Formats: sequence, structure tokens, C-alpha cells
Amino acid sequence: MPQSDWPPEVLDGTAGLLPGPLSRDGYPGPGRAATPRGSAPRGAEPAVPVRVGELLPGVCRELVARAADPDRYDRWSRLVASTGNCAQPVRLTGTVHRVDGSTGEVRSSYDTAAEPDGVLLVACRNRRASVCPPCSETYRADTYQLIAAGLRGGKGTPPTVAAHPRVFLTLTAPSFGVVHTIRTDPASGRPRRCHERREAGFCPHGRRTSCSRRHPADDPDLGTPLCGDCYDYTGAVLFNALAPELWRRLCIYLRRDLARASGLTVAEFNARVRLRFAKVAEAQRRGLVHLHAVLRLDAATPDADGQTAVPPPGFDAALLIQAVHAAAGRVRVDVDAGNGLRRSLSWGQQLDVRPLAGSVPVLDQNPAAAGGEAPQAPDESAVAAYLAKYVTKATDHVGLAPRRLTVETVAELDPARHLHRMALTGWQLGARTELAELRLRRWAHMLGFRGHVATRSRAYSTTLGALRAARAAWRQDTSGGLLDNTHRPVDPSDVDLEQPSGADAASDPAGEPSVLLVSAWRFAGSGHRTTGDAVLAASAAASARERREAIRLDRWWTRYLDEQKASLR
Repeated sequence: MPQSDWPPEVLDGTAGLLPGPLSRDGYPGPGRAATPRGSAPRGAEPAVPVRVGELLPGVCRELVARAADPDRYDRWSRLVASTGNCAQPVRLTGTVHRVDGSTGEVRSSYDTAAEPDGVLLVACRNRRASVCPPCSETYRADTYQLIAAGLRGGKGTPPTVAAHPRVFLTLTAPSFGVVHTIRTDPASGRPRRCHERREAGFCPHGRRTSCSRRHPADDPDLGTPLCGDCYDYTGAVLFNALAPELWRRLCIYLRRDLARASGLTVAEFNARVRLRFAKVAEAQRRGLVHLHAVLRLDAATPDADGQTAVPPPGFDAALLIQAVHAAAGRVRVDVDAGNGLRRSLSWGQQLDVRPLAGSVPVLDQNPAAAGGEAPQAPDESAVAAYLAKYVTKATDHVGLAPRRLTVETVAELDPARHLHRMALTGWQLGARTELAELRLRRWAHMLGFRGHVATRSRAYSTTLGALRAARAAWRQDTSGGLLDNTHRPVDPSDVDLEQPSGADAASDPAGEPSVLLVSAWRFAGSGHRTTGDAVLAASAAASARERREAIRLDRWWTRYLDEQKASLR
């Protein structure tokens, strides 16, 4: 089919269809699709629309050039696969030598000069799905395993934690102004008007205080205020910045309320019971942070096997829910930045606390619950998946780059856009000396939120570092060692870039002299060298994702059929 007969939607601009910045002719050449040291961050310049007719010839030349040598292509594909098909891999050059610690003899060496393009590819490990979907999926899966292990056991956590008192908690932000939202009728489930008021008037700035629209889910007005001048942008940014402090105080008050409800002092409570948690921050469309967390009560002293033990009798899910409601209602953080800028910040009125399945059945202590019915007890896997999905989200889907603002990028923000105005407010508040400890200019791109997106208490379960180390050890065990006889890693991921030069942990403990790893690495750039490489990596990532989904579906069907067979017996 000639290009003149192609549909218009195909011939339109394709910026964003393929990863990486593209040149006008669609053929960036070596290194132009990557970010070298000292260059501007990716996404700093607007993408130039590229027509498919202009793009394909350049990309095809790059694909043919990559696949021209089957041996080098196979090695390159293994390098890419070792990064999890990362969309923005880090390119390194360097060497690794295995040296006999007693004689100084070099047993084997690895040099990136023998690799295709002369570099080793390492995953970027970015958690944001908009930056690198494959790495964000790995981060999400690790977070899921971390949270699930603290709810049902595994990864070094005993399975007996499933019998501990556990609750699922959602803390919301207060209102700083009326915003467009989606409302549904609780009885029929039909959509209702946004803010319908029969006697609604106008605000002091001449804007209506009502909205009679029924917003669809993709409406860009959702989360934006009815009147931007009435909205308290200062309070919203300060709430995001102090959300970690609100959580810290909530944990302190929660321990006090648990001790008071059980008739103990705080010291006596800490000697008997420990509060464990894992939480994730969710960025709402209105730009405010909600916290989702799982809380668990453990015995302060481990059992005879050194494992986490069930707390003493009397410390159940009902007591934990009661203490959460009492503590959340009292938490306050007062801010005084001078010149009349004062705010008293607290959690929002909407508080959701539910016991997890397997905990002691209790009645919901939430006053908003109807009739005192038993609340829905979510499943451990569903809760872990719900929390893990938020770690890959960022603010760039609304036009804010996931990088810190500078004087140049701040000038590009549009005050008429809601989240842009929040970022500008954070930048302006960052100039106040009274708020210097909040470092608001550093976190203006996050709308003031300066905490980690996912955190946990010390003994909740395993760690992300332990999960990554186990994955690296499995790859090394399955590949048979760091270096093979061809002086290159059997699997490129076996090169442990985080291990300093020193004794090789794989040395034979039965008397073999220790082996020292002497390595030297240099940063060569980030991102794939060409658009064709990026297309191949994206295709491999899509294939790997489809394989995982097929395996997951097959396991689900197997488990479902086994349950059906068991029910018929």
C-alpha cells in the first residue's frame, strides 16, 4: 500500500509512540537517542512530531544494522534481557578481574570492550511507569512481595503472622476547597451531578459555587477547584510536605491509645506488644496525598524459635481499630511561617479501617458504617496488590516532569493549571526561611510531598534490598558463576556493580585461596543508543509481559479447578 493511501491517524504525528527522543528524520544515529553525561534531562525539550513515512526508513536501517551480525545480536539481546528489557538502561564501560588473593594471579577478566557497542547495560530501576515500564513492573512486584510477606508469611517471615491482628487503613487529606469530582447514587449506582445546589450563588471572585455536570472518568477538569482563587494552595502544599510528620505522630498516638485501652503504661505496652506497618502514598488527581497502610500487632518478644509471635490475649483487631479512630482524630501539626501564614493540619474526615481476613471478626468502629454490620474483610493478596499498584505512579501524567524543578523549568509552568499552580506555590513557599527545613523547592515537582512513596517498619517483613539480592544470587547460581572461560559474564546481570572490590563471596571455603574482585566502572550514558534499539527492547518487554500474564492466568485456572474438585468431594 503506498503511503498516500495510509489512514490519516497513521500519518499523523507519532511522538510518544516509540520510546526516546527522535530527530526530525527519525534516524537519530549513534548516541542521539541517549542522554550523555552533563546533558539536559530527558523530556526537557518538547518532542517534535514525526510522520510515520519519515520515521520508518531510519528505524528500519537501525534494525537491519543491529541484526546484521547474528552472534553480536544474540549477545546484545541477552544484555537487554538481563536488564529486564529496561527502556532507559544505564550504559557502563569498565573491567572486572578475578585475582588470586595469595599469588596475585589474574584468573579471569571481563572487559566491556568485547561487548556489542562496547558497553554493559544496567537497569535504571526507576519506579515510575511513565519513565520505564519494565523496571516499574519489577518495583511493583517487589513491593507486592514485601507487603504480602508481612500479611501471610514468606520471604523469611513466619506464616503465623496471618493469625495476628491486622487492619487495612486509608487516611485521606482534608479539603482545601471545592473541586470537581464524580458522584454516584449509593442506591442505584448512577452518576450524579458534580456539585448541584439549587440556591448556589457566586464566590467572592465571581465564579459559581456549583457544578451541574456529570463528569466522565477521563474529564481533565476532575480534581481541579471550582475557583482557583478560593482554593487554599498554601495549605494543600504544606499538608503534602507534612504528611510524613502526621504519620509519625499518628504512630505515637496509636501506641498511647493502645496502652490506655489495655490498662497499661506506654512502657509496659512496648514491653509486651510491637506495632508493625507498611504504607504507600497515593497522589490524588487533586494533587493531595492519601496514605494506605496495613497495621499488625506482634508480641514484643519472639517465640522459642526466634520467630515473630502472636501478641498476648486482649490485643485484637477490635482494639486496634478503636485506637486508630481515636488517634487519627487527635493528630495535629501546626505551621507558623510568619507574616500571618499559619495552618493547623490534620487528616481528612474520611477514615477507612477494616480488619483483614483471618483476623478476629469485629464490628466496624467507623461511625459512618451503617447499622454496625461487620465490615468487608479484604484478602491479603488483594490488599498487597492494591498498595503495590501506587508505587509506579507519578505526577508527569498531568504535565509535571518527574524531576526537580529549576529556575528555567519553573518559568514554563502555567499558573492556570491546577497542579502547576501547586508546584509554583511550593516553589514560592520554599523561599521562606521559616520553612527552610521542609525543603519545598527541592520537592516542588512532587507538590510538596517529600517522603518515600512506600515505607515499612523495621520488623514488618523482608526488604527490597533482600529481594534484589536473592534475585541476583539466583541468576548467578543458575548461570554457574560470574565469569566463564570466554572472559565474559554468562549472564550480564551477574556483574554485581554494587559489590565493592574485595573477596569473592563465591570462593571455596574448603581451603581454596580467596579470590578478589577488582573492578573499575565508568558512566557512558543512559538510554538506548538508537531508536531501533529502543523499539526492539520495547517489543521484548511486551513479549515478556504477555508470557507473565499467560503464566499467571494458567496458575489461576489450575488453582480454581483444584478448588472446584475439592468442593465436589
